[in-house]
Amino acid sequence: MAEQILVIKHGAFGDVVQGFDAFSSLRTSFPEAKITVLTTAPYAGLLRASGWFDEVILDARAPAWKLMQLWQIRSVFRQKWDKIIDLQCSRRTARYARLYRTDTRWFGTAPGASDPMPDFSGVNNRNRMLTAVKMAGAQEHEDELSFLRSADLPASVDASDYVLLLPGSSAAKPSKRWPKERFIRLAEAVTKAGLRPVLGGSEVDRPVTDAIATDCPSCLNLTGQTDLFSLAGLAARARCVIGNDTGPVFLAARLHVPTLMLMGADTDPAMSAPYGRHARWIKQDRLDDLSFDEVWAEILPWLKG
Repeated sequence: MAEQILVIKHGAFGDVVQGFDAFSSLRTSFPEAKITVLTTAPYAGLLRASGWFDEVILDARAPAWKLMQLWQIRSVFRQKWDKIIDLQCSRRTARYARLYRTDTRWFGTAPGASDPMPDFSGVNNRNRMLTAVKMAGAQEHEDELSFLRSADLPASVDASDYVLLLPGSSAAKPSKRWPKERFIRLAEAVTKAGLRPVLGGSEVDRPVTDAIATDCPSCLNLTGQTDLFSLAGLAARARCVIGNDTGPVFLAARLHVPTLMLMGADTDPAMSAPYGRHARWIKQDRLDDLSFDEVWAEILPWLKG
């Protein structure tokens, strides 16, 4: 009978991206296994399209009073899994660890795990997840992500050279945002360099991206117009990508596009630097103190091609 493996990975988006190579390593190392992922709705379509998993199960992360949903999640963990690999390692998944069968190996940080993970303090999230799947017997494999590289561009994007700017981030942490005035200056400088600035982001970022586009009319503002696939296609064809600590920047970096992440005090690069052959980061505890000139000096070699 084929080995049954359950992977737990809820999010957030940047952390899911950092898990790509762990997912790929499992699939490549265990081609005959049935590998299932327990995730949340925003990432289900992406993980289904990847080819890494045979089944995607949604976890609504229900509160304790939603008994039906809790019963459904209990039924998932009571199945006969050979291995459960917890790549989330949260308080919620520690509670889930009380539900699994005793003949299942649990790889994680939950108390009583049969295969406890080591102390990952100071370890990059990508490497942490790779180590976890290696503990379960996988060999490291880096996927080419052809299913994302080949994604269509949004219809409004032509073939001209462009730079993708991602000025948004978590609405709950405005300290993660480089000032919009400097993004405006950056967009203007990109335009003068003969390239088109393209703005990406979700609806929550619209106040910032609209302000940038108003002050720099050469910008193509695609805020709210991309899903995860068209965003990947957009990033993959960009001359370079510059943005805050936000999921799409991790995606661009992992596609091996020249990518610069702007980090503030909320981001520890030892654990959360994006992975990619052309990924860079620059940090100031107060992003207000990060100058345009510092950022421009980092990206200028990419703009010159």
